Amino acid sequence: MLKVDIPKISAKIGKETEIISFGSCFSTEVAQRMANEGYTVTNNPFGTLFNPASIAQSIYRTISCRLFTPEEVIPRCTNISKESGKAPNEGYVSFSHHGSFTRETPQEFLCYANRRLIQTSEAFSRAKVVLITFGSAWIYRNTKNMEIVANCHKHPSYEFVRERLSCEEIVRLFTPILENNRDKEWIFTVSPIRHRKDGLHENAISKSILLIAVEQLCSTFHNTSYFPAYEIVLDELRDYSWFKEDEVHPTDKAVDYVYDKFAASRLQII
Repeated sequence: MLKVDIPKISAKIGKETEIISFGSCFSTEVAQRMANEGYTVTNNPFGTLFNPASIAQSIYRTISCRLFTPEEVIPRCTNISKESGKAPNEGYVSFSHHGSFTRETPQEFLCYANRRLIQTSEAFSRAKVVLITFGSAWIYRNTKNMEIVANCHKHPSYEFVRERLSCEEIVRLFTPILENNRDKEWIFTVSPIRHRKDGLHENAISKSILLIAVEQLCSTFHNTSYFPAYEIVLDELRDYSWFKEDEVHPTDKAVDYVYDKFAASRLQII
């Protein structure tokens, strides 16, 4: 088995250290395990986010604590059913959130989303460590206003334009965030989960862009570091026995393996 070198970090994360995570489901997996062990973690406060632009937007929104408005609430699904001729009522959400934020009415969604936003803004101000996991460089823009969405929420494909971020765009998005929050330690990871719907070649290009962007950020800012979760899964755990039946998502055992590596390098067990 190949072994991935884990960068040695002198600063350790203790149980008293407040942590906040943003990004893909891999970030959620790590944050949940930390919370289960008694660490103070605010886990993906906008739900699972995959692309760096949406992650950056969620951080900016967290910092400003600009509350969500009724104009930002959308139905979770607008696809017309062939049987009924109507769109199914699947609740309401926003283009800034993952589908897990869906609520039955617009009022319920706004109440929940804004309560979480206020809590997240307070947690971010206290946090000493921010964990970021990039999943994909591909983004979708809403054709009505050309804004990047975090999730299309089952809306028709003609409502969106698909683009791929460049390394320069990702670095440009995160540079002001890192410059203005030098009191925090930023840990970047890239999700090992393949976005097979993009195509394997396109997925490989996407991951390469993310890795290069993170490398540029970490070489520029002293308060940043990279944890090689992507390399551990794809190089150390390269056998498909470490993946679920879809051959895309790592098994719980694989995530535990990566988490143990992370804990050994970053966590102070008290």
